[in-house]
Amino acid sequence: MARRSASQVPAKASNGSVETKIVRCAIYTRKSTEEGLQQEFNSLDAQREASEAFVASQKHEGWQVVTEHFDDGGYTGGNMDRPALKRLLAAVEARSIDCIVVYKVDRLSRSLLDFARIIEVFDRNAVSFVAVTQQFNTTSSLGRLTLNILLSFAQFEREIISERTRDKMSAARRKGKWIGGHPVLGYDIDSKGGRIIVNPAEAEQVRTLFGLYMSKGSTLPVLQETQRVGLVSKRWTTEDGKVRGGKPFTRGSLHATLTNVLYTGMVDHKGVLYTGEHDRIVDQETWDRVHETLRRNGNDKGATVRNKLGALLRGLLFCVPCGTTMMHTYTMRKSKRYRYYVCYNAQQQGWQNCETKSVSAHAIETAVLDSVRRIGTDPKLAEAVAAQAIDQVARQRAGLDQEIDTQRGGLRRLNQSLAREAADTSVDSGARFERIVALQREIETTERRLAELAEERKSCDQDRINANDLRTTLAEFDSIWSSLIAREQEQLIQLLVAKVGYDGRTGKVTVNFRSAGAKQLCQAKS
Repeated sequence: MARRSASQVPAKASNGSVETKIVRCAIYTRKSTEEGLQQEFNSLDAQREASEAFVASQKHEGWQVVTEHFDDGGYTGGNMDRPALKRLLAAVEARSIDCIVVYKVDRLSRSLLDFARIIEVFDRNAVSFVAVTQQFNTTSSLGRLTLNILLSFAQFEREIISERTRDKMSAARRKGKWIGGHPVLGYDIDSKGGRIIVNPAEAEQVRTLFGLYMSKGSTLPVLQETQRVGLVSKRWTTEDGKVRGGKPFTRGSLHATLTNVLYTGMVDHKGVLYTGEHDRIVDQETWDRVHETLRRNGNDKGATVRNKLGALLRGLLFCVPCGTTMMHTYTMRKSKRYRYYVCYNAQQQGWQNCETKSVSAHAIETAVLDSVRRIGTDPKLAEAVAAQAIDQVARQRAGLDQEIDTQRGGLRRLNQSLAREAADTSVDSGARFERIVALQREIETTERRLAELAEERKSCDQDRINANDLRTTLAEFDSIWSSLIAREQEQLIQLLVAKVGYDGRTGKVTVNFRSAGAKQLCQAKS
């Protein structure tokens, strides 16, 4: 143990007597789960009591416990995202603590890398570290070696559990077993665990979705039909009683349903399909026809062919009164083609339901191009577009920050649940294993999403444009535009423009620009 550091050396008083210097000791406690914390005397109290007793035994050395408590209840030791730990490190940096006391080393951290960072902070601020139940001294090389060995075993124990769980999960997948996760529309999880069984009513909904996509050929009309008939996603209840799902389909959730191989009686593991233990819902012919249409609609080559008429505002133009997309189409008169955009609401539900109805493609596309040109000739407009771009980035950044906080909170709760399941040996091992596997999968998914959000946040900070750069670049827009082929012109508009609104009642056109696209164009020009 760290019995004495440089700050603990007795000093002589002016009268010649020995004066013991006060050593301010902070006690840190941690428990991985929230289970039992509501009890009158819990694990955190036990850790603190043992630590206080040890500090009291060192009273002759001048050790005293600081009044502030540093307790992390329900936080994993696998990362440093813990409020009490952050306060502790802040107090260390402020030089208001001389010694950290914990019950065991792994209470401070179970990650060797994180622990090294924490010890670096301690060393930089001349703070010693004591574990009550483990004998070592951080001021000596042997003590540091002992500490690292103890921590390495703590980390090894955590990692070996994860590896074994992944191996079992892979083996179960290869046998076609259900290994947990969120319930899927069309199936219910067997109350005995370990398999999924067909829900007849939901299975019919799945077949309806596949049939709709075969008949309509694209997701947008299918989504409108699902809203009309009231089809919703899988509704289920979590173990803690919270209701999930039961929401209208979106493009993403519809695509996920149409591409879920579970409906063919198979399971997917790392890109390889294995025959599942569950019954199929969708026959092979239907599956193949739907996926052939998805493939045609999804690849770039098909997208280029479908836009051979040169619709510059495809996917960008919206009807202001209805708030729906305006779709590109054309009509032939005396062998001459006339292009226009029509409100999807008017097309599907009748012209009487929309005040915009349609607009000439040439007129609306020319109006958008004129808006782009004006930025290069109007300093005030260029400044306004740049300000709008900055505002877009700020809103995007705030949204990312909010989702990052949400994901971090979810990850913390998942880690707590995993630690609770790993520690509970009183239940059936098979059911427990399935829950652990499901939690591992959710943790990995959440960690991947957090990494994606971090990258998005980083690129968001870089998406800034300068009004002068934008104006200089777009001043030569006509020469750039005339040198492009039709496909490249569409790509340039898609790069610059985020959304175009058209109000047929007033004839007003509003153009919203992409901050990242404007920045990319400026960089390419420079």
